[in-house]
Amino acid sequence: MSESAGGRIARAALAGLVLAATTAAWAADAFVAGLEDVPLMPRLVEDTGQRLKFDSPGGRVVETLASGEVARGDVLEFYTRTLPELGWRPVSDGVWTREGERLRIEFPAAQRGAAPGHTLVRFYLAPG
Repeated sequence: MSESAGGRIARAALAGLVLAATTAAWAADAFVAGLEDVPLMPRLVEDTGQRLKFDSPGGRVVETLASGEVARGDVLEFYTRTLPELGWRPVSDGVWTREGERLRIEFPAAQRGAAPGHTLVRFYLAPG
């Protein structure tokens, strides 16, 4: 028995909705690469070509960049809300500490040609 065109469209639409919901849930649960204890804010995308990671005698050092169409204030609000839930303690604006490590979240100058509202975020973790 053959399925009608309407049935195929309805099934495809349902599959698309399931995929979209799964992708949105995954994005909300993503973490900054190399910083498994720092979530990647939804709407930010990492620049994997700009990642630096190495272990030093004093601890790990990680630097990575992410960007997206999100306001700087929203980025700070997201991390101010979520990092304490993961054991990070605020030191000052954009700086947190946990278990002998210091995390800085900075906003380097906008990339040349970036669209208005496009924010560049630098994550830097080092011993301290």
